[in-house]
Amino acid sequence: MSNSTAAGGIPPLPSYILSPLPPLIAPIPDKFLTLIFPVVAYWALSLFFHFLDVNDYLPQYRLHTPTELLKRNHVSKRDVIQDVLIQQFIQTVIGILLGMTEPEDVIGKENYDVAVWATRIRTGQRLVPGLLSLVGLNAAGIASNVARSYPILSGFLSGGNYPWLTNAISLSSGDVEIVPAFAAWEVIAAKAIYWVLVPALQFSLAVLFMDTWQYFLHRAMHSNLWLYRTFHSRHHRLYVPYAFGALYNHPFEGFLLDTMGASIAFKFAGLTTRQGMWFFTCSTIKTVDDHCGYALPWDPLQHLTGNNAAYHDIHHQSWGIKANFSQPFFTFWDRILGTTWTGDVSGKYERSRKSAQRAADREVSGTPDVNEPTNGIYDGDSSHQIGITSAKSPLGGLKENLKPSISTSRQSAELREDSESGGPRILADETEDEKEQRIAPRRSPRKKSGNPTPSDVGSLKGLRERVNGSLHGRSGGVLGLESSR
Repeated sequence: MSNSTAAGGIPPLPSYILSPLPPLIAPIPDKFLTLIFPVVAYWALSLFFHFLDVNDYLPQYRLHTPTELLKRNHVSKRDVIQDVLIQQFIQTVIGILLGMTEPEDVIGKENYDVAVWATRIRTGQRLVPGLLSLVGLNAAGIASNVARSYPILSGFLSGGNYPWLTNAISLSSGDVEIVPAFAAWEVIAAKAIYWVLVPALQFSLAVLFMDTWQYFLHRAMHSNLWLYRTFHSRHHRLYVPYAFGALYNHPFEGFLLDTMGASIAFKFAGLTTRQGMWFFTCSTIKTVDDHCGYALPWDPLQHLTGNNAAYHDIHHQSWGIKANFSQPFFTFWDRILGTTWTGDVSGKYERSRKSAQRAADREVSGTPDVNEPTNGIYDGDSSHQIGITSAKSPLGGLKENLKPSISTSRQSAELREDSESGGPRILADETEDEKEQRIAPRRSPRKKSGNPTPSDVGSLKGLRERVNGSLHGRSGGVLGLESSR
């Protein structure tokens, strides 16, 4: 295709030949990479944070202690992974269908498109004299005065008149024709618009749409009791979020909130297949990072936006469940509509840590408590209960089991309570534990003295030293939670 005519001093548009865009990673087509990259990113980043969890690395940056991971969650790792895989299967199927509606990506037209933007810039300069006249300036006179020293500025003030800028082109007949040419600054500006500004605007529109879609649907899931009980309560079985639980949802909620939201954002912003590849992957990485359970000072994702792991973790607590609905990128809807958590959180997090620790201590010592679930680690199978005082060391249990400590006999009832209320049972347990803590020194002098009996040393000392080291080695300030407003 060609366009070699020039009118009104406008340079002609160049010819171009289209060809298929080579795949980013040959021989896999970009449409398949768009489906593969988000899944790979999800599990790669999740395994990194899981590695930190099971080895108790960087404990000073953890939002919750290992004991809280064991005691407060109401779902097993196996069930979490199963639901995530189901959602990723649905996501892949929708991605395949979406890819069938997309045209093939081609190359060869880039210079033509840059020239189109340069033409728009040249045409826009025709407004300059009129605009200057509105403020009492004579554009023609100024242009004449600076013509010798600053010819480009003179041409700009004259309304894009650059008669000395020409280019020779060959015609199909073999003749050579002299035509107008673009100024260097026009070409640079056109390239910046085409390669930077337009893609940035597209990504911004996609992010704006996705944040809007997820905020209002997410808030509706909490405002409507039926929606919460039927769908969203499943995600809130994770009172202590961890990375690979980011997409742990009811399949329909996952389809509606994440898959459909991202798909419509992709179409709404007019992204290409390759742009969509990065948009879907970045969205996935951001979602995993928001559920990672770490406030890492060197994690750029936790500083680019206030919607980070510490911010979203508040929403997973029983006391913060009606706030911080924004996800996955920014928090502007929470700020605009007044749903940002504004209270102090350090004391609440400290009570949760102590509550989980006391429950673990009772579990190790065998002290019964009607307010706590039966001691044991639930692994998703009613026929398997692994007590912390088993042949495994307490430390090994903390490292290897990110599973909720919950009685099989009470699991169904507790999950029903969660689905109905979104967390009051946990809140009641923690409140009860706070009361118990105030009277514990009078009724349990042995615990106050810190001298366990010989029979307790093998199982209790290692657990307490390990977990209390993480618990008492940091303050709320380390987590950066007091300022979560």
